[in-house]
Amino acid sequence: MTLDKSKSGLVFNIQTFSVHDGPGIRTIAFLKGCPLHCEWCSNPESQSTSPELAWSASRCIGCHLCMKACPNKVISLGEHGEIKIDREQCKKCFTCADACPAGALRVFGQQMSVEQVLREVEADSAFYRRSEGGMTLSGGEALLQGDFAINLLKEAKCHGLKTAIETCGCVQWPVLEKACQYLNTVIFDIKCLDSDKHKQHTGVGNELILSNFKKMCTQFPDKSILARTPVIPGFNDTEEDVLAIIEFLKPFPNVKYELLPYHRLGEPKYISLDREYPMGSVKLSDEGANRLKAAAREHFGDRMVG
Repeated sequence: MTLDKSKSGLVFNIQTFSVHDGPGIRTIAFLKGCPLHCEWCSNPESQSTSPELAWSASRCIGCHLCMKACPNKVISLGEHGEIKIDREQCKKCFTCADACPAGALRVFGQQMSVEQVLREVEADSAFYRRSEGGMTLSGGEALLQGDFAINLLKEAKCHGLKTAIETCGCVQWPVLEKACQYLNTVIFDIKCLDSDKHKQHTGVGNELILSNFKKMCTQFPDKSILARTPVIPGFNDTEEDVLAIIEFLKPFPNVKYELLPYHRLGEPKYISLDREYPMGSVKLSDEGANRLKAAAREHFGDRMVG
């Protein structure tokens, strides 16, 4: 593949100084679009492949300049003075966001070139060198924008950056295979081995995901791979679920494993996008999370992370 530095992709956030998404201090480029629709998704703004408008009540100063600026008059006031957007009639011109002086209206998703993303990533390159950090691609599913993601990874390597990706693995194998050639670290979600249950809670079965994981581990035996499972109440929060995943991972010696307890940090984002939070009021107890971690350590030993 010929490198195209000008190729652009849809990016909805660039987060600096992360220490949880790969080794060392990292900058994360979040790309829009995802083939899954996980009920617990903490980045609902990542799911769509097109830009989206969000409104933050805490930032709104009540100037109503957005209403005056909207050429299609699809913004109004709710009964409590909140901004209401008729999303079916909205043409996504985003004139309202440009007019908002407080940043209460925000557009998730902007076209950025490879060079633009790397310019932001390299601003903190001194911290990467000291901590063995670098750039991580996340989402959504970054590899849904395969050409852009691979160009970005390839150019990052040319700049001497260490690279990582967070992936759900639900992409065509040639795309993942190509990306792995330019990745130091792969963080790969394995949510559940029961395909029917996986489809019920994410909208997609797990056959492609598990197939890709096996191919990746076999074809890239020296790659640093971290398998992650988000522990979700009512979905995969039993020892049976976790131990089944561990048995699946055992044949691959280059794989470490991490359990991520369910949290509700993404709930305000659903409100800002006028969506209902799919998980309702469900919670995961600390006791339940610790019990699963203990069981995982017992069966996977020092290959457990966290």
